[in-house]
Order: sequence, then structure tokens, then C-alpha cells
Amino acid sequence: METDCTRDELPANGGVITPLPAGTRLLHIGPHKTGTTSIQGALFEAKDEMARYGVEWPATTRHPMEAVLAACARAGMLGDAAPTERHWERLLEQVRGTGRRTSVISSEFFADAPDDETIGRIVGQLGGDRVHVLVTLRPLARIMPSQWQQYVQNGLRMGYEDWLEHMLRKPPYEKPNPSFWRRHRHDRLVERWARVAGPERVTVVVVDDRDREGLMRTFEELLGLPAHLLRPVPDAANRSLTLAETEMLRNLNKEFRANELPEELYSQLVRNGAVMHMKNTCAPGPGDVKISTPRWAVEEAAEIGAEIAERIGGTGVRVLGDMRLLSETQKPATRTEAEPRIAPEAAAQALYGALAAAAAAPVRHTAAAKSRTVHQTSSKELVRVLGHRCLKRLRLR
Repeated sequence: METDCTRDELPANGGVITPLPAGTRLLHIGPHKTGTTSIQGALFEAKDEMARYGVEWPATTRHPMEAVLAACARAGMLGDAAPTERHWERLLEQVRGTGRRTSVISSEFFADAPDDETIGRIVGQLGGDRVHVLVTLRPLARIMPSQWQQYVQNGLRMGYEDWLEHMLRKPPYEKPNPSFWRRHRHDRLVERWARVAGPERVTVVVVDDRDREGLMRTFEELLGLPAHLLRPVPDAANRSLTLAETEMLRNLNKEFRANELPEELYSQLVRNGAVMHMKNTCAPGPGDVKISTPRWAVEEAAEIGAEIAERIGGTGVRVLGDMRLLSETQKPATRTEAEPRIAPEAAAQALYGALAAAAAAPVRHTAAAKSRTVHQTSSKELVRVLGHRCLKRLRLR
């Protein structure tokens, strides 16, 4: 990949964190896979306690995803209903309702804002110079496997090593997921937001995975909250898939696409049916194979991390944490020659989740449907017929 600066190690930043001024609107833009879900869960859970200290959580949910997707002019997840401007307007009304009190808005999808004009509109509508932008960062080598399996949960059919080849070695590094480098070329992300908001109103936090609650302590200090007010909230639905689970889903994606099923079914039956139920009911065991990043990709990610750290260091934004973490050559997960196999329980729960989602709207059998039994119908035709029936039911609902 082309680079913009030379590699150099940067010193760690330490010291006491100065709280943001009262009345600040703290805008946490992620990006993805940097502890966003954990901090959103903790902030939402503590919203009533935070209000006692003058800090508001204006959103009515843990993550106002639809509102932010609309603000960034971004389509929703595969098969989901398209977000509308009304979602964003409703969030703005809630933010304005906090008055002169401090408030915090968090969504990793802000990192998908496509240009300065969009960023300027977001910052302006949220309060202009009252807005302080917070960016959380982790090393790319830790982000890549998590981001790949998340893309698979949204329909990606490409294997991990092939995906890495495209993202790291095949210019212009935009296929199959153009959003990856918009989110994770972190120096350019920081530059875009600093260019609009001003570097004095941007803070970068480097997350140290060795300190599992460090990000929560940083948010507390920035917001002037008592220590340990923010606490982890268990969330099984946010766990990453194992390699076997991801491969099962990736192959299902291939079948789904080959049979030309409607995208609405993917959202209803696969992502929010099979996958969600499996994640909520089956915890990974010690024998499950994790997604392993090859050494060459770890080393290339570390080189890019060094470039990112140097460029961010020259932007004038405040940096909290050790920037050297972004360029560490992290040891990849132990590779195994054993073929990853999904546990029968996990497969059963995934199937049950899809069936439960489909059963939410009963089928009305027609004379044509009764004319042939299931065993007389080819599997490809059966899948297509069932898919269109489910879609019809969803639309009727």
C-alpha cells in the first residue's frame, strides 16, 4: 500500500486528563471495532446516574444507528429498511433538549461520513463549537479479523486471507469493502474531522487491550464523572464469531446469493434470525478455532500503524494513550492445521433462529403450493419459493 510518511516511533502521552468544559457535546465517532459497543452499553446503562452529574445521553437507545446512517447518507445493513432523515432529525431534537448541559453521542458510523461537507453539516447541527470529537483507535492487526467477520455478517462471501490480499495488496484497496479504509486509515479519518471541527476540538484515545476498562475510565475523566460510574454490560450479541461460525455463514451467503433471494430475507432470517440466536445462546468453547491473521498481514498492518501514528502526531489534536501501540507487531493467533468445525449445538441454534424468524408470519398454503410435495421439488427451487413466500409475509406485515 502507498504510504504518506516515514515510519517513526512516537513517545507515549501520559498525565492527568483535563475534563471537557461543561456544556460540551461529546461526539464519539468510533471507528468500528475500537470498543464502541462496550462504551455505548456502559453509557446507556448509566444514563440516569450520569444525569445527576450534569451529563446527558440524549438518544433513546444504546446506539442511534439509523439516525447516524441517515446523517452520513449511508445505506442501512443488507436487507434493512433504509434510514430516513427523520431518524436524524429526531436525534437532533433530543440533543437540543439537553440545553446547556453536557451530552454525549456515540456511533461508529459517524466514521463513514464521506466528505468535509457532510462532516460540517453534522458538527454544525449538533452545536458547532460546542462539539468535541472523540476518536478511539486500536492496532489494525486487532481490527482486521473482527471487521472481516462483521462484513461476513452483512453478506460478504470472500475468505479471510483473500480479503486481506485485496485490502492490503491490490490497489486501489477498495474491493470488496470500500468502507474499510475510510474507517480505518485512522490518520485520514482524524484529519477530516480536525479540518472541520478544528484540531483543538478533537481528542484521540489509543485503546490498550491489556486494560479492559481503561476506555471507560477515560470517558469518565473527560466527562467529569466519578470513577467507576461506568461499568461493563454483558452483551452476548456483540461477541465475535469463531472461524467455524464465520465460515458457515460465509458459505450460507454464497447459497443465498446464488439462489437470488431477496435482501430483506437476509436481514430477517440470517443476520437477525440465525446469527443473532446463535450468538445469544452459544458461547465459544476452548476448542473453537479463532480467526488467525497471517504473519505477512500483521507486519504490513504494523507498518501502516506507524504511518498513522506519525501523521496523527502532526495534526495538533490531543492524544491520550500510547501511540506506539498502533505500530506494534502483534503476535497472530496460533494457527492450526485442524479443520474448523462448527459445534452441533451452535448449528442447531442457528437453524432454530432462522426457523423462529420465519415462523413469525405463518404461511397460507395455496392450491399451487399443495400440488407438489417437498421431496418432489429441487432444493434450489424450494429455497427460492420459501424465500419469496417469507418476503411476501414480511411485506404484508
